[in-house]
Amino acid sequence: MIRLTLAMLLALAALPVRAAVEIQQVTSPGGIDAWLVEESSIPFTALEIRFGPGAALDRTGKRGAVNLMAGLLEEGTGDLDAQGFAAARDALAASFDYDAYDDAVSVSARFLTENRDAAVDLLRRSLVEPAFAQDAVDRVRDQVLSVIARDSTDPGAIARRIWDARAFPDHPYGQPVEGTVESVTALTREDIVQAHRDTLVRDNLYVSAVGDITPEALGKLLDDLLGALPETSDATPPGDAGWNLAPGVSVVDYDTPQSVILFGHEGIARDDPDFMTAYILNEIFGGSGFNSRLMEEVRVKRGLTYGIGTYLAPMDYAAMIGGQAASANATAGALVDVVREEWGRVAEGVTEEELAEVKTYLTGAYPLRFDGNANIAQILVGMQMDGLPTDYVATRNDEVEAVTLDDIRRVARRIYRPEDLSFVIVGRPEGTN
Repeated sequence: MIRLTLAMLLALAALPVRAAVEIQQVTSPGGIDAWLVEESSIPFTALEIRFGPGAALDRTGKRGAVNLMAGLLEEGTGDLDAQGFAAARDALAASFDYDAYDDAVSVSARFLTENRDAAVDLLRRSLVEPAFAQDAVDRVRDQVLSVIARDSTDPGAIARRIWDARAFPDHPYGQPVEGTVESVTALTREDIVQAHRDTLVRDNLYVSAVGDITPEALGKLLDDLLGALPETSDATPPGDAGWNLAPGVSVVDYDTPQSVILFGHEGIARDDPDFMTAYILNEIFGGSGFNSRLMEEVRVKRGLTYGIGTYLAPMDYAAMIGGQAASANATAGALVDVVREEWGRVAEGVTEEELAEVKTYLTGAYPLRFDGNANIAQILVGMQMDGLPTDYVATRNDEVEAVTLDDIRRVARRIYRPEDLSFVIVGRPEGTN
């Protein structure tokens, strides 16, 4: 009955939010900061926690340690083994997710108000007192190695691995978060314990909560959940990753009927004053919709691919403007030529009509992101990590509307540099040069 109730509450919590999101800043008695959106209509809370950086703190020769550590957080604590931990979580109708990325270790929790104290205590034990039992280490390591083996034959994963290795050769970004067969096989339990010490600390912690919880209750929760974690670690952040991918086309021979094509060059940081303009420009050029220039030119007019898209990637230690597509080997060269041509054309700016249309889309779509407790909590923690103020939710659309055609033209000339454009192609493409 409790599980059915949770499922019903999760469905209700996913309904569109119709009222304005009111963000409160909360500081616990122990000094832990968090953002809160209080919503008491449903007895359910979503909690998002980020520890940054994440896998970028992997120590030399230990790539994959933070990822393996994150995968082990749900594998037991104290007298609870993996099965016992899962049973205790399920009995509380709670949901915990742990993930590792280069720039963060992510923890997501969902729990009912009636079970909040017990759920938070179980989550605390997983974060503060993980068992890291050797049998669990071996089992999860095997799971990671199977992912690495699978990716070794996937053209998209191969392309991404080669792209990253060439763009960031002397930086953790240059290797997959999962690590390599060699690095993961060599990891010991002591390496996992060290990765836990390096990453799960309070001095670079971001927390958001959305749901049926008051500021006072959240303050107590924060101290109960996270107060026993160390304040700092002696891990050294890796520093700027630079950019080392040479312009031009690089082909990796692979027997597949379709070539996977990655393209791009160095990009723009999230805290750059021109970022919003760059974001709007990217949406016009190759964003998520079917109305982008690249989709029109590459798919609609020429039929060279089923889909193509571009993105801004403002990471902690690097920034990139990138894109990806797949095309039959016979047409891959033609696709590259069109991307090059359009990359140069967008550097000259866009039309008033294109700018007006994308503003209408972006301002209309933005409120739809706030469609449930969990999504709002994720947005809030992302805002914190990006250094945005609490009123950004209210001012963001005004910021979009304020971008002018002159802004677009200036930023387009600045960030789109056809002469720096790189391509990595995995397959047997024809007509590339």
